[in-house]
Amino acid sequence: MRLLDWISLTACFWIFSSVALGHEGHAPEAPATVAAAPATGTHDARTWFTDTPLQDQNGETLRFYSDALQNRIVLLNVIFTSCNDACPLITQKLKEVRELLGDKAPDITFISLTSDPLRDTPAVLKAYTLKQGSDDPHWLFLTGDKAQMDLVLSRIGQIVPTPEQHSTQLIVGDVANKRWSKIRPDAPAAAIAQRLQLLTMPVAGR
Repeated sequence: MRLLDWISLTACFWIFSSVALGHEGHAPEAPATVAAAPATGTHDARTWFTDTPLQDQNGETLRFYSDALQNRIVLLNVIFTSCNDACPLITQKLKEVRELLGDKAPDITFISLTSDPLRDTPAVLKAYTLKQGSDDPHWLFLTGDKAQMDLVLSRIGQIVPTPEQHSTQLIVGDVANKRWSKIRPDAPAAAIAQRLQLLTMPVAGR
């Protein structure tokens, strides 16, 4: 799986949705593939991702693009707190990644979006972060009403019929420079940390 130097946001959507690893059963996923950017679509990040208001685990309201994504290096994933298999395992993997990032950790924001907003209120997400040891100022756990979450999840190719059917893939991105890629959740923590560290490096020629 390769890191894109530059892709349009429409191409980002294709990449996000092209390979989905179902939550139930957690079958191995195929290597990610990349398509050329379509001829049409928006290149404006705020328009694409939307400024949908969501709530974090502390009950603070954040606009999805302007407050959570803009000008950040991010890692996105989808969870639901009543999950007893993949979600807590991946959360623990990401906790290890943050530890491996060391001094770089504050420069990278992790964003875990719930696929079960009807049950995952801010208070429930807060309890989950405390249980998992992932209550970190640079790790956002986001929820909202169902319509809000459906919109945001659709922008990263994650609209699913039930919470259990969300993809377990990790999406990493340098938002300002439109560099995005996907990472398998079973990748070693060190490899995930290295991919994120690469995104913190300046883009040549910019």
